[in-house]
Amino acid sequence: MTETVISSASKEVVIGFDRPFVVIGERINPTGRKLLAEEMKGGDFSRVEADALAQVAAGAHVLDVNAGIPLADEPALLAEAIRLVQSLTDVPLSIDSSVVEALESGLQAYHGKALLNSVTGEEERLERVLPLVKKHGAAVVAICNDDTGISTDIDVRFEVARKIVERAADHGIPASDVVVDPLVMPVGAMADAGVQVFRLIRRLRNELKVNTTCGASNVSFGLPNRHGLNPTFLAMAIGAGMTSAITNPLEAPLMQAVRGADVLMDHDAQCANWISSYREPAAEGTRQRRSSRRRRAR
Repeated sequence: MTETVISSASKEVVIGFDRPFVVIGERINPTGRKLLAEEMKGGDFSRVEADALAQVAAGAHVLDVNAGIPLADEPALLAEAIRLVQSLTDVPLSIDSSVVEALESGLQAYHGKALLNSVTGEEERLERVLPLVKKHGAAVVAICNDDTGISTDIDVRFEVARKIVERAADHGIPASDVVVDPLVMPVGAMADAGVQVFRLIRRLRNELKVNTTCGASNVSFGLPNRHGLNPTFLAMAIGAGMTSAITNPLEAPLMQAVRGADVLMDHDAQCANWISSYREPAAEGTRQRRSSRRRRAR
C-alpha cells in the first residue's frame, strides 16, 4: 500500500491507504484574512504563532503555511513563518505558495521532509517545481488542472494526475511522494460534484495508487451552514479512499467526523484515538474512592 512519509526535524507523519486520516491545518493562510495579512506584512507573527499552537492542540497532524500577500516579499515572509512555526511545534509542514521563488525559499528554511503545495499539470509549473521537489527530497501536492484550466470532466482530471505522476517519475520522484488533489468543486454550483469527486478518488487510489488530499471547504462554497456540510463530505471522502485534507481542525464537528470515519474504516486500532478524545471524565471523587477501596483490599 502506498505511504507518503513527511517529517519535521524530529517527527514523521505517514499518509497512507491503511493509516489514520491526516488533517492538514489550513489556518496559517492570509488569503481572505485581512487582519492576518496586515500583521504578517508588518512583521507581526503573533497570530501565526497562536494559530499554529491552537491547530496542533485541536488535532492537526500537519500545518499548511502560506504567506501569499499582495505587494509583500512572499519568499522572505514564508521562510520567516516556517522558521517560527518549526520553533513552536514538531509537526511537519506543508509549504504553500503559487510563487515558485517562495516555495524554494520555504524549502531552504525547512528542517525535515516537507510537503510542497503545489504543482499542477501546467508545463511551466512542472518544469520549475518538480526539480525543487527532487533537490530537497520533498513530497508534493499535485493539483488536477493544466494549461487548459480546470475541467469539470473527472476523466480529464484523472489524466492530468497521471501526467503529473509520470513527469515526477522522470525527475526521479516516486508516486508515493505525489499526493493528488482531485479538485473538489462546489456542490451548490455543480450538483454532482460530490459524486464525481468520490469516483475520482477511487480511481486515483486503485489505478494510480497515489494518496489524495483536497481543500475540503470548497465543497460547501456558497451554501448556508457550511460547518454542517463539510464534516459530512469529509467522512464520505474518507470512505471513498481519501487519505488527507487541508481543513480547519478548530471545527470540533469536523474533527469528530474524521475520527469517527477512522473508527469505521478500521484505521483506529481498538478505537484508541476515539476513546482518548471523547471518553467522559470520571466523576469527581470517583478516583479517590477507587484508590481507597484498593488500599482496604490490601
